Amino acid sequence: MMIRPHNIDTFFNPDGVAIIGASEQEGTVGYVISKNFIEGNYKGNVYPVSLSAKKVLGVKAYKTILDIQEKVDLAVIAIPAKYVNQVLLECAKKGVKSCVVISGGFSETGEVERENELKKIVNDTGIRVIGPNCVGVLDTKSKVDTIFLPEDRMGRPKKGGIGMISQSGAFVAAILDWASGEGVGMSKVISFGNKADVNYSDLIDYLSSDMETHVITIYMEGVGDGRKFMRAAKKSVVNKPIIILKSGRSKAGAAAAASHTGSLAGADTVYTAAFKQSGIIRVYAPNEMFNISKAFLCLKKPKGRNVAIITDGGGTGVIATDNLEDWNVELASIGEDTKERMRSKLPPYCSVKNPIDLTGDANAERYEMALNEVLNDENVDAVLLIMLFQVPTLEDDITERLIPIIKASDKPVFVISQGGEYSRKKLSEFEEKCVPCYQSSRNAVQALSALMDYYDFIKKKEL
Repeated sequence: MMIRPHNIDTFFNPDGVAIIGASEQEGTVGYVISKNFIEGNYKGNVYPVSLSAKKVLGVKAYKTILDIQEKVDLAVIAIPAKYVNQVLLECAKKGVKSCVVISGGFSETGEVERENELKKIVNDTGIRVIGPNCVGVLDTKSKVDTIFLPEDRMGRPKKGGIGMISQSGAFVAAILDWASGEGVGMSKVISFGNKADVNYSDLIDYLSSDMETHVITIYMEGVGDGRKFMRAAKKSVVNKPIIILKSGRSKAGAAAAASHTGSLAGADTVYTAAFKQSGIIRVYAPNEMFNISKAFLCLKKPKGRNVAIITDGGGTGVIATDNLEDWNVELASIGEDTKERMRSKLPPYCSVKNPIDLTGDANAERYEMALNEVLNDENVDAVLLIMLFQVPTLEDDITERLIPIIKASDKPVFVISQGGEYSRKKLSEFEEKCVPCYQSSRNAVQALSALMDYYDFIKKKEL
């Protein structure tokens, strides 16, 4: 048996890509993938492979990969399942390092023998495979894009710091489309389907050292080699947070996962315990995954769990205070000197007791002063900055005035605001400068608590 090289970088940064099953027919999988590479922003050479077409989107096509004389690092295979293994052998003979097998029709449909044959080819030749039965890879930097859903149906996100690993291609498609619409940046996204070769552990190892990725997110139905996964996670979580959405918690969900990708979901309590032991953050919905991811992208480490709340609406401050207790976060005891300085600069009807209420006629000057004061208070580890942008006294340049203060501090500051178009516009101005923003204090506090939990875990590891 050949020892497989661990490096899988050619999936993301290949020198030459062959698209096996390339097509001129609009609406087909082979057409969309060809278009991604040929008309997209991928800078390397692209080689369509088609039995019928002489050219695909104006680029010369080849009947087999063995007809290509130039170097090919990556092959994307989108052909009927019964031909995949023979083509995989041809790729190995050609010297291709990596293959993304889009084709379904393997263990997920009962064709276990066909998948076992694919695994044997992988073991015998050393070629690396993502798939089968997957949508493959999206890299927002290199512009490798094997996803067969057209851009007019599924947007592609901008470049950013969130990496994603998923068994489910449908989950990836929905998240990418959502991220594109919300302006959420991602680095590398991988859907590996049946994970016949490349698996969670390989990809966690890879993303852990990837300079473009700051947070690793995972959608998981089940894991094959639990011990290998735990070793990879424990090693990687010291470098980067890992956030997992684990499905199949119920008996019915576990059965659905097994029929979807052939995964054995296992007892959910075992996963919960393993995640906690490894420092992995578990979430239960996609929005939680990204709310928490945003918190880590600010790249600030809270030293403790004491939070100051600044608001221009008393009720919102009370709700946020309740949320702190729900997520084991403490309301900071503001220093008397800090309170006295704020009291001397604010109208007498404002409250300087945490939560600090600047009231409904608050302006940018009040926010600037209060934010500076609490960030300089040694009793405060993080700040929840609640703003009702609807208040007419709050100047339009509030974001420009507060962002420098937030960026200059090593303490996390989360902005919270509910509202319509104008409020969302102001939040986007903060997020463009990597300030985490939320439309509810509950989401913000959950994310802040996860940030604190993670760094508490890292501190204990270092002791």
